Order: sequence, then C-alpha cells, then structure tokens
Amino acid sequence: MQLKVFSAFGGGSEESERKMAYELSEQKKIGIGLVGFGIAFTFLGVLLFFDRGLIALGNLFFLSGVVLLLGVKSTLKLFTNRQNYKGSLPFIVGLFLIFVRWPIAGIIIEIYGVIVLFSGFWPSVKAFLYNIPVVGWFLQYPFLLLDRLRRSFG
Repeated sequence: MQLKVFSAFGGGSEESERKMAYELSEQKKIGIGLVGFGIAFTFLGVLLFFDRGLIALGNLFFLSGVVLLLGVKSTLKLFTNRQNYKGSLPFIVGLFLIFVRWPIAGIIIEIYGVIVLFSGFWPSVKAFLYNIPVVGWFLQYPFLLLDRLRRSFG
C-alpha cells in the first residue's frame, strides 16, 4: 500500500513523494558526516603509508556513523544476519588485523568486507549522491557527455 502526499494546492506529485523519501533527521545527517570522516581518515591513513592510528580512527568514525544512520538494532542485524556473514566476517577480521599492527593486510580484507556487506546500499547511495547539487552534476556529467557524443556520431 502506497501513501501519497497531497499538498494544499492540489494533488500529490512524484516530486513531493521523492523529497519525502530523502528527508534526513539531524541524527542521520551526523551519521553521514561520521561515515564521510571515517572514509576520509582511512584514505588519509592509507596515503600516509598505512598509518595504523588514522586507519583505526577512520574505522571508529565509520562504524559510529553506520550506527547513527541505521540504528543499533539494524546495525546488529546487518552484521549478524546469516546472509551477510560473507561480508561481516572479513570486515571484523580486517579491523582486528589493523588493531594488532598489520594495517596493509587488514585494510585489504576490510575493504573487501565493506564492499560485500554494503553492496545492497549502492543504488540508494547513488540516488542520494545524484541529488546533491554539485556532486550530482559531476557524477552525471560523463554520462551526459557520452550521450551527446553518441548522438552526434550516430
């Protein structure tokens, strides 16, 4: 059953329904920021010759951001669900390897775990990024350019 949003000036539109789906609470905004800081600190740690402290701090930011975005129960479900063991076990093993001073092996295993674990979220992340004003334009621009080239040559 779908719920439609009706405005005061007429019937509901797809645009108003789409805006409602992407409204973010303050907690989710902080969660997105923490996930971004986590990715940035991890990337910086890799650039600085696998600095264990920066990578560990990035992991803590990333995990706390995921908890704020999804909630505690949903995060525990995500990591303990039987179908997600293929992604959550490498993520936890990679996290452990980083903390016991094997950052190169840990980050490689952890990246694999993150990709497998969060692969179901990519369509939602893509739609969210396309709606950000500057970022969305940069992400869509190569496709628009290729479409224009295809039309001119075809």
